[in-house]
Amino acid sequence: MSSVLYDTPGPRAKRRNVVYTIVFLAVLAVVAWFVLSALDEKHQLDADKWSPFVTDSRVWTTYLLPGLVETLKAAALAIVIALPLGAALGIGRLSDHRWVRVPVGVVVEFFRAIPVLLLMMFASAVYAEFTTVSSDFRPLYAVVTGLVLYNASVIAEVVRAGVLSLPRGQGDAAVALGMRKGQTMLYVLLPQAVTVMLPALVSQLVVIVKDTALGGALLGFAELLSQNRQITANYGANTIATFTVIALIYIVINSILTHLAGRLERRLRQGRKSAAVTIPAQADAAEVKTGATTGA
Repeated sequence: MSSVLYDTPGPRAKRRNVVYTIVFLAVLAVVAWFVLSALDEKHQLDADKWSPFVTDSRVWTTYLLPGLVETLKAAALAIVIALPLGAALGIGRLSDHRWVRVPVGVVVEFFRAIPVLLLMMFASAVYAEFTTVSSDFRPLYAVVTGLVLYNASVIAEVVRAGVLSLPRGQGDAAVALGMRKGQTMLYVLLPQAVTVMLPALVSQLVVIVKDTALGGALLGFAELLSQNRQITANYGANTIATFTVIALIYIVINSILTHLAGRLERRLRQGRKSAAVTIPAQADAAEVKTGATTGA
């Protein structure tokens, strides 16, 4: 079926697509063969490099699981703080009052323009200079602060775009009912915009989980990825195997997060569809009843 962005391919186009697919798979197979050959020459595919992750539980209990806990802790704290803060900033950018809209816009654009790693480093320096936060907890505080400042600014833009994407009639109808600006935003616009914003929000939550690794790179935060140094130092320089296992853990976590968000999005869409179906049905029943009474 053709659409605005896509035309149904004809017989020749289908044959070309098949040829392109075969060529791509062949090139991919050759690249994979070269990579695996290089790894084998460096003895990175030897069984002793991979077996500790299956035979030695200490790899998990001493390194991987504690690192995973720290990663999830930092990500959870950042998400819990960044989501409501980002929503508040997004609503502030939609304010009719210039004295609210302009400062909030400056804050959002400022923190959105700075790399999150710099925000973490600045936060760490501020905590070290002006607070009494222990050096044991300072990396966690700095990572969470940097993630919150950056991602709240991005989420603010997601919220603003989601609300602006709604039909203008939604807000006009709420105003016609006598609802104030805040009530319209809270009870009419935001609930409808959540479904529109959800894919972008989920993508940003995945980014938060992955960006915790930046704290381990420069701030000494004992998150999941930073454990590769300890594992390779104690289990025979199995760098490739360690990175592969850690990457698989990240994939599993983000896949679970995406799956849960997908289920939530489907439920929200089904709820909106059922509401849209129920209301006309009730209206039709009322019309039928009125017509029967009039005919009588």
